Amino acid sequence: MFIDDTKIRLKAGDGGSGAVAFHREKYVASGGPDGGDGGKGGDILFLADDNMSTLADFRYKKKYRAENGEAGRGKRCNGRKGSDLLIRVPRGTLVKDAETGRLIADISSDKPAVIAKGGRGGWGNSHFATATRQTPRFARPGAAGESFYIKLELKLLADVGLVGYPNVGKSTLISVVSEAKPVIADYPFTTIVPNLGVVSLENGASFVMADIPGLIENASEGAGLGHEFLRHVERCRLLLHIVDVSGSEGRDPKEDFKVINNELRKFNPELAERPMIAVGNKCDLASDEQISDFKNFVEMQGYEFFPVMAAIKYQVGPLMDRTAELLSKLPPVKEYLPDPVSPDKTAGEQEKTVEIIKNGNVFTVKAEWLVPVLRTINFAEEDSVRYFQRVLMKSGVDDALSKAGVQEGDTVSIYGVEFDYID
Repeated sequence: MFIDDTKIRLKAGDGGSGAVAFHREKYVASGGPDGGDGGKGGDILFLADDNMSTLADFRYKKKYRAENGEAGRGKRCNGRKGSDLLIRVPRGTLVKDAETGRLIADISSDKPAVIAKGGRGGWGNSHFATATRQTPRFARPGAAGESFYIKLELKLLADVGLVGYPNVGKSTLISVVSEAKPVIADYPFTTIVPNLGVVSLENGASFVMADIPGLIENASEGAGLGHEFLRHVERCRLLLHIVDVSGSEGRDPKEDFKVINNELRKFNPELAERPMIAVGNKCDLASDEQISDFKNFVEMQGYEFFPVMAAIKYQVGPLMDRTAELLSKLPPVKEYLPDPVSPDKTAGEQEKTVEIIKNGNVFTVKAEWLVPVLRTINFAEEDSVRYFQRVLMKSGVDDALSKAGVQEGDTVSIYGVEFDYID
């Protein structure tokens, strides 16, 4: 089954919490704090795999999670780093933020791309020892790993794209110049998925060709199959526009040529500027006048014209030679650059989201990132409480409470922990 777009959820590993521990050894008095740091959470990476051609593997499994980092231990032993999760996708897959549509990465090279970063490990209490605080009984929790939904969108990496109305001979052409084996029949829409084939010439040149199905009028708006597969034309360096020059399907070849070019332009204006060769197929069914008339029509618009009979390979060789010649002068297959991260959408700011709910003189704080912090606080220990107060001030919780109208003596509730507010 050919699937070229899907939506999945990623959750990078959380960082391990730092340890609260003190050195215990015979004949060593006041050994001091020696809690180790937590391990970093595992990242989620994506890697191009040429053995994959669709996103069908992601049809049923929708959630992917990397390993959490381990918590620190005594004797300054740091926790183990969480294992990274490597996800393989077809080459040419775009990774986008499902919520904003921002392009995160184009998986087209051989280098893995980090998509979701694991949380950093928390500090053990050995980091918090000072001359005046020699026995800190608190540690820093690990940070949460990034978590979000992404959209995977496959755009085939092909040098040449075959475009045109159904049943004009695109599948026949790719079958005679490559090892591709598309379905070929004498009725429209026999090709319902893109087909890739490698064309190898006698002079040693080679290139990848893609047969794009389903282009008809209004394809850019969803008619036929074009809306689903037009995206695969966007990377192609050169287009071969196949036209039934004989009009054997009852259509006007000139009108066909104009309609398909217009659909390409409406889908992506850049495609109107893409180098193109007009290929008149089924010349055995056309008169010399029809071929000559169509040749003059396309050449008046600045396009080269090649008359062929794909089924018997008539003039197909010269067409492939000219295609390879043009490709040698064109830039490589397009790779997309990631979109910049919006300043108001950084992971750090998302982690520090604070919501205050007022109910009489009780102010409830909702901030998921505070939950692991609370686990490390010993409210019976003065230094630990002071550390928690600094966290509330530096993270903006104190400011949020003030904006919500909290007054001295009001009750503040944070995930089961309640205390009186002191200004």
